[in-house]
Amino acid sequence: MKISRGVSWFALAAAVVLTVFPFYWMIRTALTPAGDLFRDSTALWPDNPTLINFSRVLGLVGAEEARAAGGSGAQINFLRYTFNSMVYSGLIAVVQTFCCAMAGYAFARLRFPGRDVAFGIIIAALMVPPIFTLLPNFVLVKQLGILNTIPGLVLPSLLMTPFAVFFLRQFFLSIPRDVEEAATLDGIGRWGLFWKIVLPMSRGPLITIGLTTIVWSWKDYLWPLLVGKAESTRVLTVGLGVFLQQSPNRAPDWTGLMAGSVLSILPVLLLLVFLGKRLVQSMNFSGMK
Repeated sequence: MKISRGVSWFALAAAVVLTVFPFYWMIRTALTPAGDLFRDSTALWPDNPTLINFSRVLGLVGAEEARAAGGSGAQINFLRYTFNSMVYSGLIAVVQTFCCAMAGYAFARLRFPGRDVAFGIIIAALMVPPIFTLLPNFVLVKQLGILNTIPGLVLPSLLMTPFAVFFLRQFFLSIPRDVEEAATLDGIGRWGLFWKIVLPMSRGPLITIGLTTIVWSWKDYLWPLLVGKAESTRVLTVGLGVFLQQSPNRAPDWTGLMAGSVLSILPVLLLLVFLGKRLVQSMNFSGMK
């Protein structure tokens, strides 16, 4: 048993190292002076760590000082792009989670004609790769005249995703009907039952769907690149790509790009830190009190 436990802990530690090491190397590159990047390419920590790369990305230094630090002089409107990413991710997460919760509850509890057929279509949509819907969504947004707008960015993903509907439906099926029947006897209607009884009991799954939706939309690149090219709607991932394109092909600004990448993951990382414990506690809730 001791040997098997030791092997298990070793495998777990190896998996953690393989997962975390790329993020560590990203931070290490961001703290490395541009002139020392290739000279210290095998060192686990830079000899002369510096924060100048973060200052360059945030626009806290001038173009001349940025070039002197080894950058290309390119800058990124980091605060504006971060705000756009927050709006983009927040709208999709809130509206999509709520709509998927309503759909999942309807499929779990309501009886209506064509319910099983509609749910079968949603399950079948799980097998459709997102790249297949990219072009039709782009044509639709273009014909509606909402390119380079926030509604154009969020519209295709705003209402629902098949996985979220399926996931929440399965949880709602596990909620005892006795709780809902007791509330119905107290005079609560169907909407009040969903809003006052079911949603508070489903905090764990709702937080899970909300967090995964935020992470997915925060790192999304291709769709915002097609629809949100304007400065006013450009999200952070697209902004980092533009920042890289502004540097010479013969000498990409890797240190600046890694500094921007480190800053870009901080909002989502903080969200996971603050909500992670609550998420685990909520998932332990069985639905009965």
